[in-house]
Amino acid sequence: MSGVVTGFGVITTVVVIGYMLGRLSLLGNGARDVLSALAFYVAGPALMFTILLDTDLSVLLSGKVVVSALSVAVVVVVVVATGLLRRWGVSRTTMSALTSSYVNAGNLGLPIASYVLGDASLVAPILLTQMLVMAPIAVTVLDLAGGEVRGAGPVLRRALGTPVRNPLLLASLAGVTVSASGWTPPAPLLEPFELIGAMAVPAMLLAFGISMHGSGMPGRGPQRGAVLFAVALKSVVQPLSAWALGALVFHLSGPDLFAVVVLAALPTAQNVFTYSLRFGVDVDTVRETVLISTFTTVPVLFAVTFLLG
Repeated sequence: MSGVVTGFGVITTVVVIGYMLGRLSLLGNGARDVLSALAFYVAGPALMFTILLDTDLSVLLSGKVVVSALSVAVVVVVVVATGLLRRWGVSRTTMSALTSSYVNAGNLGLPIASYVLGDASLVAPILLTQMLVMAPIAVTVLDLAGGEVRGAGPVLRRALGTPVRNPLLLASLAGVTVSASGWTPPAPLLEPFELIGAMAVPAMLLAFGISMHGSGMPGRGPQRGAVLFAVALKSVVQPLSAWALGALVFHLSGPDLFAVVVLAALPTAQNVFTYSLRFGVDVDTVRETVLISTFTTVPVLFAVTFLLG
């Protein structure tokens, strides 16, 4: 379980540094928004391009990918049904669906896949699915719901155009295209992308830590119910769904079943917090869900390892 300890240790350290930056006001009042914009528009796209550049696209065809996608779908269906019953509205329902199902496949999933599962490539399908399917759809819906677009024609044009304007999606598609072509870019061409991409995760974590300054204890504010609901779905329902689908429907066993359940149990990704800042939707709820689900994942992963590992 050294990968779990290492992954959480890295996250905690950088978040604490961000909190201290916010507490000491070393970067000014707008530091959180600047770092989030940097991650969303510049560093994040560079990181996704370099990651997907070396991805074997055949991993997208495995049964484990289908199980992971269906476990996400289970959570999304629950959130949408709840949103309709509680009349949350499109923006809040969409953000809640992301918060409850979008896993931290990058800075935590990669070390866990490497040290716990023994294969870092296992996390690639989740990264691809989230960046090429979930994120573009969610960003499009949030953009349309929060804008002033009216009429069938303008809405359709906006819906078709929004994903194309998403820098994360454009970079991901570029990485997939280059990977599919079989061409390996020369090192001098890739180094700037690698250098800039290396800022993405630290920028997200620092922005997250800065946002924690001045906030109360997570799970105690007016958004407590929404936070606990999202954490329960992310840390309990999603891994249980992955186990049920994998074992009972797709008849996975051994390392394959263990892998899909571990990856489903990963906490909410910091990317979701970046989206919440970008669109101004449920920022406090998302921040607290990311924090609580991150710490809740520790005992969940140990339990999964004890039962299936």
